[in-house]
Amino acid sequence: MSSPPVRPTSRPLSPHLMIYRKQLTSMLSITHRLTGIFLSAGTLAFVALVWALASGPEAYATLTGLLASPVGLVMLAGWSFCFYFHLCSGIRHLFWDAGYGLDLKTVYLTGYSVIAGALALTLLTWGIVIYD
Repeated sequence: MSSPPVRPTSRPLSPHLMIYRKQLTSMLSITHRLTGIFLSAGTLAFVALVWALASGPEAYATLTGLLASPVGLVMLAGWSFCFYFHLCSGIRHLFWDAGYGLDLKTVYLTGYSVIAGALALTLLTWGIVIYD
């Protein structure tokens, strides 16, 4: 006996991605991954700094001049935010790996705490850098 033919339906097989509402958990997950990528790219700036130190005072002065420019400061501030966000989010994931904080209320509370913590630590760091 053969199986009955499959009848096409008017419904799609799976919902289109555009009908889903963005959720804090998915946005934080994506941001965690993006900050990891930006941290890797920022490591190249650190390598350039070490290279400039080894190359002599002229190369070091040139690179520090670039980093002290408005664009350089914005990049450094963004890198520091990425660092703190990735750190706070990583700590949150460690608690999840241990089985803590997996209920919906705590997930959202810690999600907002990651954002607030990253912003606060970034502002604190740059407050110390600027006013020191």
